[in-house]
Amino acid sequence: SGALTHTPPDVGSDDCSFLCRPSERSGEDVDIILTRLREVKAFHRFPPALLLQICACAFYECLEKGITLFRQGDIGTSWYAVLSGSLDVKVSETANHQDAVTICTLGIGTAFGESILDNTPRHATIVSRETSELLRIEQREFKSLWEKYRQSLAGLLAPPYGAMESGSNNDKKLQRAGKVLRNAILSRHVGRQFQPQCCVGTELVDWLVLQSACVLTRSHAVGMWQALLEEGVLNHVDQELGFQDKYLFYRFLDDEEEDTPLPSEEEKRESEEELPETILLLAQIGPDALLRMILRKSPGQRTGDDLEIIYDELLHIKALAHLSNTVKRELASVVIFESHAKAGTVLFNQGEEGTSWYIIQKGSVNVVIYGKGVVCTLHEGDDFGKLALVTDSPRAASIVLREDNCHFLRVDKEDFNRILRDVEANTVRLKEHEQAVLVLEKSPRASTLGSIKYTVISGTPEKILEHFLEAMRMDIHHSEPDPAVDDFVLMHGVFMPNSQLCPLLLAQYPFCHFFNISSFIQTERLEYALNSKRRALILALRWASTQTYLLQEEPAAISFLEELYGSLSNDSRILRALKDFVPDLEKIKTLIRQFSNGEERLQKKQPIRNHDDILLKVYCGDHTYTTIRVAVAATGREVISAVADKLGTTDELVLLHLSSACEKQILKQNDVSVFSALSINGRLFACPRDQLGSLTPLPDQEGPSAGSMSTFELMSSKDLAYQMTLYDWELFSCVHEHELLYHTFGRASFRRTTANLDLFLRRFNQVQLWVVTEVCLCSQLSKRVQLLKKFIKIAAHCREFKNLNSFFAIIMGMSNPAVSRLSQTWEKLPTKFKKFYAEFESMMDPSRNHRSYRLTVTKLEPPIIPFMPLLLKDMTFTHEGNKTFIDNMVNFEKMRIIANTIRQVRHCRSQPFNPEICQPNKNQADVRGYVRKLCVIDNQRALTQLSYRMEPRRT
Repeated sequence: SGALTHTPPDVGSDDCSFLCRPSERSGEDVDIILTRLREVKAFHRFPPALLLQICACAFYECLEKGITLFRQGDIGTSWYAVLSGSLDVKVSETANHQDAVTICTLGIGTAFGESILDNTPRHATIVSRETSELLRIEQREFKSLWEKYRQSLAGLLAPPYGAMESGSNNDKKLQRAGKVLRNAILSRHVGRQFQPQCCVGTELVDWLVLQSACVLTRSHAVGMWQALLEEGVLNHVDQELGFQDKYLFYRFLDDEEEDTPLPSEEEKRESEEELPETILLLAQIGPDALLRMILRKSPGQRTGDDLEIIYDELLHIKALAHLSNTVKRELASVVIFESHAKAGTVLFNQGEEGTSWYIIQKGSVNVVIYGKGVVCTLHEGDDFGKLALVTDSPRAASIVLREDNCHFLRVDKEDFNRILRDVEANTVRLKEHEQAVLVLEKSPRASTLGSIKYTVISGTPEKILEHFLEAMRMDIHHSEPDPAVDDFVLMHGVFMPNSQLCPLLLAQYPFCHFFNISSFIQTERLEYALNSKRRALILALRWASTQTYLLQEEPAAISFLEELYGSLSNDSRILRALKDFVPDLEKIKTLIRQFSNGEERLQKKQPIRNHDDILLKVYCGDHTYTTIRVAVAATGREVISAVADKLGTTDELVLLHLSSACEKQILKQNDVSVFSALSINGRLFACPRDQLGSLTPLPDQEGPSAGSMSTFELMSSKDLAYQMTLYDWELFSCVHEHELLYHTFGRASFRRTTANLDLFLRRFNQVQLWVVTEVCLCSQLSKRVQLLKKFIKIAAHCREFKNLNSFFAIIMGMSNPAVSRLSQTWEKLPTKFKKFYAEFESMMDPSRNHRSYRLTVTKLEPPIIPFMPLLLKDMTFTHEGNKTFIDNMVNFEKMRIIANTIRQVRHCRSQPFNPEICQPNKNQADVRGYVRKLCVIDNQRALTQLSYRMEPRRT
């Protein structure tokens, strides 16, 4: 570089110090250079010892505009950091660099030249865009610094060595967080292990877990400390990169200097005030930091818990949705984290050999083809680079970072090919007439009695049923049901309706003439028939218990159970081994008769069924209405026909949903259960098509014009939460598991209602809008502050009752723009309530697929009322990301993932809700009546207008 170095015309004392060769610099020179470096923001996080060593070994270079520092393909000898000016990064497809394209510009504080760490050729050509000053460190010195201060230096470097860079605002927050935690720890005198120079990892975790309920587990606390470690706010005394819950020593950045003073009384007081907010910030970013730390470990160092955390992350990545869970578990053991700090970084170039497959975890990249430029952009959840590995061909395009701070999951070629080989080696394909009919995967880890167990990947419906009946031969004496059989029982309706399943099950129950039992010459034949009957009975009972009240709506199912019961009654007289099944089948038959006879209608809180009748109001254009009686599952065509008959009209009518905001949605003729899809204040209209433009909402669709605070402010917050929980539990209990399937796959294809699920989801929206309505109708500032306090208290009690549905609805209502913009109201809310709200809102953090919420739920014991929209989102994600049929076979891996989500609902209801958890007060009837008839405004535009009327926009 010597030939490229130009001394600027005006050399000040700072530059003179830099121009001295490192071996010739005096202590004064080092101090002058140190002052200069501290002017560069990027160096602010460097520990003092690192800055001093840089001052002692770095060279100064100044490039005039247009100077080429080095070319793509050169073997590097130095690392550089930009002190002033800027440089262009150019990449080329050819050796003569004639087609070089500028892909980004490096500014002050950026660094480059990291290829010297592994002696790889330069990835790009660097040309000065203007007169620029650089700091240069030669390879030997830089490697030495890298070994000791890797964590600090990685923040400036380009990939694959670059570390997380969160942006200056977040940097400041984390630096402040470190000060707050340090001061809080020191001010509480919690023990000798917290002396400034000596913090023990285990004790730091202990302390953090005790501070707040939002620190969910010890591993969560580890992630929170790791976030500080990544930023250099906390450091391991031996510069290790991962925080550990062990007897290892750490110190805060403020304590790197021996003479750092202890916090003053004022600093202690400020830290105590800021501590809850600081812990909340770290609780939100901790899980991501924990995941990054785990992914940075070499595969051989990952523990079983580590692999579960990675596997859980992989379950929710769009690019992996089509892979089996077995493959995802294999990927969890080999996937590597890679971060890229700067936009414009080239991940790999077109024409290079493919060495890795990438999945975007955060950020976006541009796909660039020479001669065409950017052909597309890939975002979070997308993948790239797999084709070159599969076909063993050169990269078809270049990949360039589109934004700063991109995170990737990387699978290297060797691991990728090994997993493919293992999958193929463990895959068994059964064929009939040269056509595959069943694809199984060996699962040696899940062996039963020493034998290999097979997992169904795909197959024809009949072969899948045969497989599970055969697999039950091994498990027939085991009390624990096989989850895979439960998957089939839950999901069979998607690919094998009852009209197909029942005859096949009956065929698996062999008919034998037991009066001539001597015809069984061999005992084995009798044993075989007996076991076949038992397997068919076990599966039939599991199927029937899952169907519950849906059975009585299917004649084929009723006939099947009647016939099976008759055969079992006869057989059990001779074969004692079958007698245990008789009471269970009798119980199901009795249940069906009760439903058929209507006895269940006497019960309270009963679910809505497909064939129940409902009175439906359908409005005309002049706001008159007609009332019709139709089945719950009536289609749009049937509703229109009933309306036309009632009105005596021959006009061709259109059925539509009209919202309070005058939004019109024409309903299709094959739409099922149209009443349950109405919005809260929505109405059904029927009119000729030429009248559509003149339709207007009914006056009562606008919602209330005055708030009801005067009614419920005298009611206890706990009583309100309790009655809300009782009502939510009633609605939740009525939701049949199959309704989740109908909602996911489309109820029209099943001709089934999802009315119970729709009512439960509507309740969520109603509670959310109740909060917004009451706040926006409260014109008095002091009363609005009281309202916010009231809603935060109700939310806290809902969480106490494990009613996460209403808890989330209330918090989402408070975060609605019409409420969150009321700055005067929020400013007057007491600090304590602001902290509660911030903690509650953090549970709604959607990052990493709502990990904060999921961690919270895992700590709760049933009964739980879950956040249903998230469960439905999980099922929809799986459904849309995977085909239902592959090569004319059922994609059973998809069925298994969706069934697992449904089982989460089952777990939440596995224990009954205890109505004694709250002692009723004398006005419980009033509270009950109020929470069941919440009046709301569901027009967001109207709510926003009310909000601005109360607190106009500040100029």
